[in-house]
Amino acid sequence: MRSSSSAIIQRDSRAWQLQVWVSFGLAAALCAIGLAWLPGAQMERIFMVMGYVFCLSAAFMLSKFVRDNESTAGDTPLWGVVVWGGFAVAMGLTGWGLFGMEVSPPYKAFLGVSWLYLITTAFTLAKMLRDRHEADLQDARVAGRREVLHAEPGQQAGEHKA
Repeated sequence: MRSSSSAIIQRDSRAWQLQVWVSFGLAAALCAIGLAWLPGAQMERIFMVMGYVFCLSAAFMLSKFVRDNESTAGDTPLWGVVVWGGFAVAMGLTGWGLFGMEVSPPYKAFLGVSWLYLITTAFTLAKMLRDRHEADLQDARVAGRREVLHAEPGQQAGEHKA
């Protein structure tokens, strides 16, 4: 058993965190630019914006669901169907809308690549944020153990002498 003073807490480097945020921001900006100048009817633009937002939120939800259920089955099976189904529906409807739009093939390619870039960076961002949260929790646990180990005899952690 490892003592609390020798616990190793793995953290992402600041360079990696910056790269993840920049990549996600770039993907979001490319999608926004592509959708803002999307030729065609206003309703098509609205549909595509809704589809991209739906996909983005579904990607974050799926990432959280998979991570939460990695070691223990904390959610009901029906919730798993909802999460996976929501992601599939979001991606399917957005892809269908993109494929069916009457825009030039290069424009469709730009929208398609920027959309997939957004989704992959969303998964990476979600993982990085969750890793940071878990490292912060581990730091707090280690600090709490140190406090208990270094407390004066007869004094409980969190109590103060009068």
